[in-house]
Amino acid sequence: MFQVLLVDDEALARNDVKSMLDFESHGFTICGEANSGSMALSMMERLTPHIVILDVSMPVMNGVELSRLIRDQFPRVKMIMLSSYDDYDYVRTCLMNGAMDYLLKHRLNPDSLLALLNKAVQDLRDEDQEQEARRVHTQMIEQLSPVIHREYVANLARDPQAAGEELHAYARENKLYPDSENYGAAAVQLVPFLLLTETLTDVQKNRLVQQAADVMQMAIGDIQRRTVAYVGEGRYIVLFSSADRSEHTAASQMNQAMSSLSHSLEKFLNLKCVHAAGPLCGSLKQLGDSYRKANQAMNDRLHQGSNTPVRRESLAMEEQKQLLLSLEQLNEERMNRILSTLFASLQGYPVYSMTVQIIVSEMLHMVEMLWKRHFPHASKEDNKLFPSRNDLGRIGSLAELEQWLLHYCACLMEELKKQHAGGPYSRHISKATQFIADHYASNISLELVAGELNLNPSYLSRLFKEETQMTFTEYLNHVRIKSSCLLMESGSYALKEISSQVGFFNYTYFFKVFKLITGMTPQAYMDSRKQSNK
Repeated sequence: MFQVLLVDDEALARNDVKSMLDFESHGFTICGEANSGSMALSMMERLTPHIVILDVSMPVMNGVELSRLIRDQFPRVKMIMLSSYDDYDYVRTCLMNGAMDYLLKHRLNPDSLLALLNKAVQDLRDEDQEQEARRVHTQMIEQLSPVIHREYVANLARDPQAAGEELHAYARENKLYPDSENYGAAAVQLVPFLLLTETLTDVQKNRLVQQAADVMQMAIGDIQRRTVAYVGEGRYIVLFSSADRSEHTAASQMNQAMSSLSHSLEKFLNLKCVHAAGPLCGSLKQLGDSYRKANQAMNDRLHQGSNTPVRRESLAMEEQKQLLLSLEQLNEERMNRILSTLFASLQGYPVYSMTVQIIVSEMLHMVEMLWKRHFPHASKEDNKLFPSRNDLGRIGSLAELEQWLLHYCACLMEELKKQHAGGPYSRHISKATQFIADHYASNISLELVAGELNLNPSYLSRLFKEETQMTFTEYLNHVRIKSSCLLMESGSYALKEISSQVGFFNYTYFFKVFKLITGMTPQAYMDSRKQSNK
C-alpha cells in the first residue's frame, strides 16, 4: 500500500477527497490528515508518506511554502497541489518546488485523482529503478576499478611508451600514487609456471593466476601506491612508487617489498618466484622503460645456462626412446641412470629456466602417454601414490626436481608391475609373474622361482599351466621376446646385444624362440619397424 497524507485547513475539503475514491481498492491508504503546514511536517516525520495532497491556500504556512520545505526535507515524497484559485504564480512556484501537478478543486474528480495517484506511483517506481541502477553501476565501477587499474599497468609490458602516457593520465584522473617522487617497475616469474599449469583447465589456471596476484598485492600494500598486474605465462609486473625523494631509500623500500612478496607467495600458496627490478625513474611516463629493463634481466635469468658447452633446448629423440624403454621394461635401475644422466646435462641451468621446464614437461608428457596406454580408464590424479604437480611450486633446486621426477616415474613403474602381475591369477601365480617381470633378464628357472615362493616346483608348474595356459618356460619366453621387441624399436642395439639383455644367452635359441612367437625373424621384425617409422 502506498501511504497518502491529506493536508488542508478545511475538514470538509479533506472529507471530499477521502470520499471521492475507494483508496484501498486501488492500492492506497490515507495514513493521516493535517490541518496546517506545521502539523503536516510533524506527521511526515512519523508516518513517512509516499504522496501528499495539499491545499495551496492555508493560514500561517501556505501550501507554496510547505511544498518548498517538503522538497528540502523529504525529497522522495510526491506532492499533488489543490487550490480554489487559478493563479499562475502559484502554479509556477509549486511546480518549481517539485510538485507533480496543480489542480483546481472544482475540477477534481475520481478519474483525475486516480490518474495523478497512479502517476505518482509510477514516478516513485522509476526513481527506485534508477537508484538501483546507479547502485549497481557504482558497485560495478568499484569492482572493476582494480581490474581497470591493473590493465593500465599490465599494458606497460605490451606497449611501454604509449602505455606510460595512458597510465600517467589515468593515475592523475583517479588520484593514484599520491605524493610520489620515485617510481620503479619489477618483473616477477612464478616457478615453474609451465609445469604447474599445463594439466589445468583454463578456469583452474585463471584461479591460480588471480590467487597469486592477490597474495602479492596483499604483501606489498595499497594498490594505489604499489600495483601488481598479470602480464602472461606466469609473469607479473609490479609498479612501485615512493614519496621519499632519496633514490637510495626508495630502492631499499622496493627491495623490501619484493622480498615480502616472494615470502608471501611461498607461505600462502607454496609457490616460489624469481624477480628482477628495473631502474627508478621520476615519472609514470618513464615506467615502460623501467619494466623493459626488468623484463630483460628476468629473461636473462630464465635462459641462464644457455651458454654452457652443451646447449640444451629440448629432450633428444634418443633420450625419449631410452626413457620410455626403461619404463616399458620395468627396469628401475636403468630408468634412474637415464634420468641421472639427463639432469647432469642440465647442470648450469637454474631450475626455473625455460630449458629445464620444457625438458621436464616432455618427460612428464611421455609418462602421461604411457599411463593412458596401459590404464585408459583410470585417473592418475585419483591415485594417492603419485606426487601432485602442485608440489612443483615449492621446488627450488634442480636436485629437488630430479628427485620429484624419479619418484613420479617410480610410481608409474610400480603400477605397471602391479598390472603385469595382476589379472585373473591366484596369489601364487601373481607373485610368480611379478618375479619374472623383475628378473627375466637374468638366468631364472622354475626351480628358482618356486624356491622364492616356498612352493614345490611341480605344483608351481601345474598352477602355471592351468592359469596362464602356458608352461613356465613359455611364459618366461613371451616376456623376454616382448622386451626384445621394445629394444629393437629403440634402434640403439645390435640383435646379439638385445638377446643377451633380455636373458637369452644363446643367440640361436633366441632366433628360434623369436620366430616361433612373432612369426618372423628378429631382423625381419626390425626391418618392418623401420619401414613403419618412415
